[in-house]
Amino acid sequence: MINYTERISGLMRDIVARVPRLSYIDPGELLVFARYGRSGAEGAFATCHCLSLPDSEPGYYYWRDRETGSITRRSRWFVTKSPSVSIGGRPIPYLVSFTLPRFCNQTLVGARKEKYYRKGTPGWIAKLDTVVHELYHIDPEASGIRHVERADGLPSSSSHCRDYLKTVADMVREYLASEPDPSAYEFLRHDFAELEQQHGGVAATTFRGYPSYPQRYIEILPPGEQLETPASIPIQPLKTHHASTAFTDRDLTVRQFLIGSTRRVV
Repeated sequence: MINYTERISGLMRDIVARVPRLSYIDPGELLVFARYGRSGAEGAFATCHCLSLPDSEPGYYYWRDRETGSITRRSRWFVTKSPSVSIGGRPIPYLVSFTLPRFCNQTLVGARKEKYYRKGTPGWIAKLDTVVHELYHIDPEASGIRHVERADGLPSSSSHCRDYLKTVADMVREYLASEPDPSAYEFLRHDFAELEQQHGGVAATTFRGYPSYPQRYIEILPPGEQLETPASIPIQPLKTHHASTAFTDRDLTVRQFLIGSTRRVV
């Protein structure tokens, strides 16, 4: 079977080496894994996950009465934290996940990014655009996900904007103009069914707790660090994170992705 995430990892290394605007990225600090995503369904084709964000400031959840607006209950104070991932003893600050088979079947037609490419551009370029798109999310200042500004220079609440999509398309053309070895991106030319037919199946790296993967989690502050809470307001218990918060090579596995499901590869 073709290991799709290995192919994407190799492609990312080639892109970073050939596109100067992405040269600040160290491919050794990235881990590519797959999640299931049904073709034709709404949702992202890929996501960049940052694990280097600091702990949040203490906070709490609260619930209000719809009619009076008064707080009826609240949670205890907590902070949110990032899990740690290390491969070969090296900390990994960024994960990039791709949804299969959805990612394999995307095309330029009808996509927001279509207008940044010439008419007649092959549809598979949409997949190359997505790979570059996720790399460009990595902040050059190593402070998390790249900040996007609005036209007036103020921070945007969205992680995408017109200039972002145009810049990504420019970098896609820049990469192809560098005349890379076609073997680096050839697998993107084929949809999921074609890959299954050619390779006998599509496999990818996942985490052993599939479908879960490392995500930010809530940690309740210990009693001595709880800030003052009005005695008249009931405390709502919160479900806290009981899964692992530290991951290594031993937490990775390989699964075969099918049209409607996945199964572990032995």
